[in-house]
Amino acid sequence: MSAESPCINVCQLDAAGEICLGCQRTLDEIALWSQMAPAERRRIMADLPLRGLEGAGGRSRDSAPGR
Repeated sequence: MSAESPCINVCQLDAAGEICLGCQRTLDEIALWSQMAPAERRRIMADLPLRGLEGAGGRSRDSAPGR
């Protein structure tokens, strides 16, 4: 049984080499994903949309409504 994953097969790191631009997870989170408890995966998945806004170098903010 595979763990639900936010992966969208766009595997590219941010400029700092820390966060995947596709799924917004850290390298550690990606590596440990299948070993995490379901509650931990759900917690991370709930945080991912906020990471996209914070770590996009302004891209997500620029494309937000009301820009």
